[in-house]
Amino acid sequence: MEKVDITIIGAGVVGLAIAAEIARPDLSVFILEKNQAHGGGISSRNSEVIHSGIYYPPDSIKASLCVEGNRILYTIAKKNHIPHRKTGKLIVAVSSEEDDDIERLYSNGRANGVTALELITGKQVADMEPNAAARAALYSSDTGIISVHDLMNYFLACAQNKKAQIVCNTNVTGMEKEAGHYRIYSQNTQGESFEFSSAVVINAAGLESDTIANMTGGNYQLHYCKGDYCSVSGVKPGIVQRLIYPVPARKHTGLGVHLTMDLNGRYKLGPDTTYIDRKEDYRVSPEKAELFFQSAGKFLPFLKKENIHPDMAGIRPKLQGPDDDFHDFVIREDAPGFINLVGIESPGMTASPAIARYVRKML
Repeated sequence: MEKVDITIIGAGVVGLAIAAEIARPDLSVFILEKNQAHGGGISSRNSEVIHSGIYYPPDSIKASLCVEGNRILYTIAKKNHIPHRKTGKLIVAVSSEEDDDIERLYSNGRANGVTALELITGKQVADMEPNAAARAALYSSDTGIISVHDLMNYFLACAQNKKAQIVCNTNVTGMEKEAGHYRIYSQNTQGESFEFSSAVVINAAGLESDTIANMTGGNYQLHYCKGDYCSVSGVKPGIVQRLIYPVPARKHTGLGVHLTMDLNGRYKLGPDTTYIDRKEDYRVSPEKAELFFQSAGKFLPFLKKENIHPDMAGIRPKLQGPDDDFHDFVIREDAPGFINLVGIESPGMTASPAIARYVRKML
């Protein structure tokens, strides 16, 4: 039976960041991925936003790793020519009831160590973004966008340069703890089964991370929370220059339907939050165009219904149920040599290089 030193389950942005961080020529590191290529799961279905760390409770892992990841990610992107842009972001208040909310977010962000934050007036918003509507806003100048696919390609190349190996089209079907190692059972898409042993297992399996964790005695349950996106067409190029977000709901189920753009200047709205049954359904209902128009039209008055079109969807692997309060990332060694990363949703992409360093220190 083949033996390896470290197995990483999941080749999304987090799993690949960990591989890049921990791989070295004298270690045998395997990366297992169920899809036909790396980054084929939830990492390919997000807003590609580099978050600053405003929203999450102080002293949470989400907050600290997001703030650290923001700094590391810009450094990596600049040094390695990964396409990105520091756009900045406005969280806009459109009613007097929301004035306190943006002040609360400002205080929370500062408590998390986010320094590039400023409370601005409606006039300042109009000067910065004349096509947005707000009575006041919180301005985050360290928020930006990045090509997640290029980032994942970079992490994979780093890992492979240090002799890590990736095996795609492979599902983990079972696992057993044995003396000094884990026996891993797997099956590829051709139905061929194989088993091997690994001294260390790092579970970065995204939507399936609870299933993997529970194979060795864990007790996790993820909730699938779908986020739909709509594309925006027929508006003047550059009509807004920054990301525009509403004030979020208090329970952190999502950040509200917001306007982002990609590196080619294409705008999109979303994502919303809908808890769904446990299945990967990425269809977007045509009704979402009307709902997004009603939501985003409050702070983007230039939008018309005909500008908004159903586009794509992602699914968040949440530990937080629909009626629950905030749940933090789980990153811990639940058994000797078995490290679980469960509930790694937003800001997982931003935090990924910081998560990788966090995991390395656990080895």
